[in-house]
Amino acid sequence: MTANLTLAVLTGVLVGCGVSLVMARGIVRSFLGILLMGNGVNLLFLIASGRAGRAPIVGTTGPEKMSDPLPQAMVLTAIVITLALTGFVLALAHRSWQLARSDVIVDDTEDARIHAKAAENDMSDSEFAADEETDPAEDPDPGGHRRRGVATRPEPPREEGPR
Repeated sequence: MTANLTLAVLTGVLVGCGVSLVMARGIVRSFLGILLMGNGVNLLFLIASGRAGRAPIVGTTGPEKMSDPLPQAMVLTAIVITLALTGFVLALAHRSWQLARSDVIVDDTEDARIHAKAAENDMSDSEFAADEETDPAEDPDPGGHRRRGVATRPEPPREEGPR
């Protein structure tokens, strides 16, 4: 398989520009970044599929001269999904523009509150915070080494009776 260097560089540029745009605060800029990254990945699929060949129709040519249809099908599916996503995000951006006259994504008060609590390591609102103190003698795993689904102490053997 021979990869075209120009297409590989173009893939890198598309993904790089896409990442740069995704970091922006605007809905449209972020979405354009997602589109660029998607196009870069689609191009990468076509590059990775190998050299171009004849149409993959059985019986017209030998299998060694046919192109692989799987990457083509994946790219076609990605194009259809991108079209649906484009319509959805443009509707969201239009509604955001109608309400706020801006497409800039702002942090709401709940996000700011959660960020401040995370910075303070405050778990008072968490469902996992204990309401009452636990007695260390009642702790089944005092070292905190018990992993989920893995028992730390072996179970005693069971005695089986006659069947």
